[in-house]
Amino acid sequence: MRAYEAMFVLHPNLDEQATLATIEKFTGLIQAEGGEMESVEKWGKRRLAYEVKDLREGYYVLVTFKGEAKTAQELERVFKITDEVLLHLVIRREK
Repeated sequence: MRAYEAMFVLHPNLDEQATLATIEKFTGLIQAEGGEMESVEKWGKRRLAYEVKDLREGYYVLVTFKGEAKTAQELERVFKITDEVLLHLVIRREK
């Protein structure tokens, strides 16, 4: 298994329950695809470096996990089709 980091920024107008449900959706997807969760860091609402979809803030989340390449690809695919996600980035970590 390879080590990955996934950073994503959620829509700032989501209530706390919707934010937690969205984070749980992604962590559940990683585990369903055979990945192992290492940590989930909820950084909270922060100002974006530039406007995205006319928004200046977003809710930042950093997830570290281990998995196969197909796990990261499926996570990337779901990020793209989820309306609550403003920005996302999945990278492979060095050992």
